[in-house]
Amino acid sequence: MLGVSADSVAKQKKFKEKYDLPYTLLADEDHALCKAFGVWKEKSMYGKKYMGIERTTFVINGKGKIVKIFPKVRPEGHAEEVLKAVTSS
Repeated sequence: MLGVSADSVAKQKKFKEKYDLPYTLLADEDHALCKAFGVWKEKSMYGKKYMGIERTTFVINGKGKIVKIFPKVRPEGHAEEVLKAVTSS
């Protein structure tokens, strides 16, 4: 399992330690991976437009094939939703 964000390696290390995450975090500071996966998008908040990551989960099998995409993820209940999808495949 991997997590990806545009944060620096130092920020990710701090975040991982704070929440005791059991998986690897990758830094995509230049947004290359986010752009390749199509999740670097224009967003809007309080009428201001800006570029950012649309929180998305990709389930990728052992052969590197994307088998499920969860777009516009909300953290609440998402882990259970992903676990159900992975164990039912």
